[in-house]
Amino acid sequence: MQGLAGKVAIVAGGATGIGAASAERLAAEGAKVVVGDLNRERAEATAARIMAAGGEVVAAQFDLTDEASCQRLIATAVETFGGVDLLHNNGADLSPRTVGRDNDLLGMDVEVWDRTFHTNLYGYAYTCRAILPLLLERGGGAIVNTTSFASVAGAPERVAYACSKAGINALTRHIASRWGKENIRCNAVAPGTVLSEASLGTMPEEFKARVLANLRSSRSGRPSDLAGMVAFLLSDDGAWINGQVYHVNGGAGFRD
Repeated sequence: MQGLAGKVAIVAGGATGIGAASAERLAAEGAKVVVGDLNRERAEATAARIMAAGGEVVAAQFDLTDEASCQRLIATAVETFGGVDLLHNNGADLSPRTVGRDNDLLGMDVEVWDRTFHTNLYGYAYTCRAILPLLLERGGGAIVNTTSFASVAGAPERVAYACSKAGINALTRHIASRWGKENIRCNAVAPGTVLSEASLGTMPEEFKARVLANLRSSRSGRPSDLAGMVAFLLSDDGAWINGQVYHVNGGAGFRD
């Protein structure tokens, strides 16, 4: 892809899954990558794979729910590589204590809503707010946020999660509208059900079959499927795309 070689990219939530695949793809395209994640050990493991493949990379532990920690993540890119050009926000709280307790509105748990919004939405706002002045100083840059089909599906449960992801869509369009004329691009990717190598080995065959039956494609999604779209949207090949939400879901749902 054009325009990624030599660029500095931060993947916020890059230790595993889509984030790790995106970090590896960006490095393969020649970008210098900061792999940020709450899980230091896994972030370092992803960085080690990138380094072994010849990429330039650094791992950084950070907490998406803490603004000062998000600012330090952005600063790590500047201190290590002399600046920053690209950001991929991929973090979310998918823990059983949060998503597992996310019911309908009548069953609303304020603690679950607070945790969901602080991670899924506030965290993205923190990283974007920290990086925007640096991108403007560089004359432009690109951001890709990970959202979800849940933001438009209207599901009868997990209302906090869906609302937080809808907020990411709105944040994405705000950034594109406010700073697009200053060469800032901000888009989002909405994954369908993506099965990592780890989940493929542990999920019941019945569940995997049910996921596949809901697709218009011949196989289930992989983290690399999203990584390709993330890299495209961050690259110069996506230079005239701004404020869009791309659903990468194997045809599980259609959007105009």
